[in-house]
Amino acid sequence: MSTVILDPTDERVPVERQITARTSEITGSVALLDISKPRGNVLLDRLEELLTERAPGIRVNRYAKPTFTKPAPDALRQQIRSDNDFIIEGLAD
Repeated sequence: MSTVILDPTDERVPVERQITARTSEITGSVALLDISKPRGNVLLDRLEELLTERAPGIRVNRYAKPTFTKPAPDALRQQIRSDNDFIIEGLAD
């Protein structure tokens, strides 16, 4: 007996999507969240260098989760949300 897998999508007609318009520069505050995996801070250190070098109108705020095995505590999430316009999470190993 063979198994048949049915795909409900119709790939004969590709989905067309448009890219959201972007501004020419980034301004505001960006949160860099280290999820506390090994070497995540190395990635975020370099990213912070590049952001401050290439986007002088941006303010970088650094945060770290206590452990990568659990979600960020509510207080940390609320602080990040209230103090920043963007967030970038650093995942590494």
